[in-house]
Amino acid sequence: MITDHWHKSSYSQGGATNCVECRTADSRVLVRDTQNRSAGHLSFSSREWAAFLGAAAEGEL
Repeated sequence: MITDHWHKSSYSQGGATNCVECRTADSRVLVRDTQNRSAGHLSFSSREWAAFLGAAAEGEL
């Protein structure tokens, strides 16, 4: 499944310069820098992305 729309992080508000956007493509999660979209994106498996979000939520990062 491919989602055509990039979704900006809910933490990316106002004049923040550390914004990211995400979208899904097949079983991958794509992440890019909102301020530098032409630089490309990072690609993670669903499992890797879930582990990252879990670690972030627990304050492990």
